[in-house]
Amino acid sequence: MIKKSFPNNFLWGGAIAANQAEGGYNEGNKGLSVQDTVRYNKNLNRKDLSTVKKFSSETIKQALQEKDNLESYPKRRGIEFYKYYKEDIALFKEMGFKVFRLSIAWSRIFPNGDELEPNEEGLAFYDQVFDELQKQDIEPLVTISHFEMPLGLVEEYGGWQNRKLIEFYVRYAKVLFNRYKDKVKHWITFNEINAVNFTPFTSSGLVKDRIENYQQATFQAAHHQFVASALAVQEARKIISDVKIGCMIARFTTYPATPKPEDIMQMTHDDQYKNFFFTDVQVRGYYPSYMNRYFIENNITIEKVEGDNSILKKGTVDFVAFSYYMSMISSANPEHLEQTAGNLVGGIKNPYLEASDWGWQIDPIGLRYSLNQLYDRYQKPLFIVENGIGAIDKLEPNEEIHDSYRIDYFKKHIEQMREAIIDGVDLMGYTMWSPIDIISSGTSEMSKRYGFIYVDQNDDGSGTLKRYRKDSFYWYKKVIESNGEQLD
Repeated sequence: MIKKSFPNNFLWGGAIAANQAEGGYNEGNKGLSVQDTVRYNKNLNRKDLSTVKKFSSETIKQALQEKDNLESYPKRRGIEFYKYYKEDIALFKEMGFKVFRLSIAWSRIFPNGDELEPNEEGLAFYDQVFDELQKQDIEPLVTISHFEMPLGLVEEYGGWQNRKLIEFYVRYAKVLFNRYKDKVKHWITFNEINAVNFTPFTSSGLVKDRIENYQQATFQAAHHQFVASALAVQEARKIISDVKIGCMIARFTTYPATPKPEDIMQMTHDDQYKNFFFTDVQVRGYYPSYMNRYFIENNITIEKVEGDNSILKKGTVDFVAFSYYMSMISSANPEHLEQTAGNLVGGIKNPYLEASDWGWQIDPIGLRYSLNQLYDRYQKPLFIVENGIGAIDKLEPNEEIHDSYRIDYFKKHIEQMREAIIDGVDLMGYTMWSPIDIISSGTSEMSKRYGFIYVDQNDDGSGTLKRYRKDSFYWYKKVIESNGEQLD
């Protein structure tokens, strides 16, 4: 039989990250995270605004000297979800959310990262959030580590290149599973785990000027995260009987620049190294053979200890989650081709696609292609946990926000999701990014807005923080009410 629509139990919702939304960076005994060192540079133009990739010992030192500076470090204030969570969850309920993806700030639970006992104030905060979600009949989908590891694990251990972090992560995960086992049934171990190759500081705590062999360190960090993820999967199944726990990547969908065999081969390698390596290990439970040649040719040696391979095999995930924002182009000779921006990393411009205000290429059909490719490869349920468009929104004098461009973006992507389901893909849910305006991950600005809910806050932190419903808010409400049938 052919499925012709979204399943009745399809999980519609939205997603945020603690470091972009919560604020309260110095409340409830929270420690500093890597994101508390991300500085917003108002003097840079939009094209050059990304700050995530430019970290050194000096930038960390400066951030520690400016602990009370909220204007220059926007992720320390977020949109104050820490205080407004009840109001925001009520708005999600009004839209009809079935699921809400959020992350837990690791440094709220273990302020330095290596403590033996967790911080009760941090645990109590998330109890309140989950209780409010339960009250509103919204299921939480929780990311254990979403680019917000404690800064102490960077300063004292060198980040995820140090095997000790496996122990600290598993301790942290077990605390979460035991505390919230009756409140949270869906988990993700690491957000966009393949980001270690593109944003190694915020994803893995690697500081470039402290590392001799940077590429070696990134793959060693990835290995430690693989092991930590697999151990967390095993612990979750011991503690939570009906748990569903998945992995997540940033999906870099790629096409060959031309039909030349060299370009098609480059596309194959890009898919392997940027995407499939990370899901192959977590879904299949072992390192794929195509990485052997890559490691040899790049002088990379993964240091494993006895038992690692067995851990990976036993800790495979239940579902595959991914973010999808744009597609890319692969070329064996990219030097003379026009470049454009994208999620985590830029790439070659596709002349057949439109782009967002930030240069991200808009490709709804690429989402269908990705869903088919991932499901054919793994035969596991898929979950789209990020998809959205950053844009400049205008609050009108009558307090309305007309964002037809956002509605058009989501309509076209949801249409392709339905097509993928007809193709036979097992798609369990969709949490768009982000249901409410939050601080941008890559640029740390507020002007780059993703939400169906407008937050009155400027890049410098000024504003009332009042929430306003955009046109897209009412549109998504109809989408959920109709289970994806009403898109106009």
